[in-house]
Amino acid sequence: MKAPPFEYVRPTRLQDAIGFLAEHGADAKVLAGGQSLVPMLAFRMASPRFLVDIGCIPGLNRITIDNDGIRLGALVRWRDIERSVELQRAHPLLVEAIRHVAHYQIRNRGTVGGSLAHADPAAEMPGIAVTCEAQIVIAGPRGQRTVPAAELFAGALSTTLEPDELITEVRLPPWRHNRRWAFEEFARRRGDFALAGVALFYDAGENGRATNVHVGAIGVSDTPLRLAAAEAAIMDKAVTETTIHEAGVAAAEAVNPPDDIHAPGEYRRALLGVLTERALARAAELPLREDK
Repeated sequence: MKAPPFEYVRPTRLQDAIGFLAEHGADAKVLAGGQSLVPMLAFRMASPRFLVDIGCIPGLNRITIDNDGIRLGALVRWRDIERSVELQRAHPLLVEAIRHVAHYQIRNRGTVGGSLAHADPAAEMPGIAVTCEAQIVIAGPRGQRTVPAAELFAGALSTTLEPDELITEVRLPPWRHNRRWAFEEFARRRGDFALAGVALFYDAGENGRATNVHVGAIGVSDTPLRLAAAEAAIMDKAVTETTIHEAGVAAAEAVNPPDDIHAPGEYRRALLGVLTERALARAAELPLREDK
């Protein structure tokens, strides 16, 4: 397959990129790493008149870690996250999730902002952003705005971004060093999109009970999800084999995936429950039930 004809633009300033998008609207597409856009062009799933390559705009590839949390520029690549010793300490859940992204070659190209703007419901970064209550910084001709990650995703491959806007930064809250966490996903082959995935964390209170519980899911809906029922199953409770099982059941009952060519919806539901139990057992450092 060949991409449709397009004009290539490579601005060196953020305002120039925004100005071009404002002028051409839906006729222009932003190119970051090209992890998703280039295949879409090849399959003629996208046919913009202009490609706006933002790879030369300074400041969009920075990783900042301080007391306010973590800030990832839109052009931070998966390999930057994967190789960062500082991020491994500051946000191990993020690093673990990114290690599941596609294959090594793609992790050399794919970017944080590109993944969020592409909004694939099975992708790892959108799931981490929603689970961890990230804030997404968006720039456009009307100025800068910040939205919670959960409000960015409107559906499969659809966001609330306007045609003349682009993502510049992702902000993750500070990570507590004694936090319990885990990431689990299942794909038919290593590197494929997940049939289902779970990202979770909780803080262990002095009495051993779980507090600040966050459980998120990918691959089971048209957007990444927070699973409130699964969170409630262990909130303010000891994380035991019983509560882990209850959380898995709650996770499965909370979703209704459609059937598709990859798996029946019922399979994804059951898989999500199993992955939730696996992740909680890992986070709590407990053995998994033998039937899981």
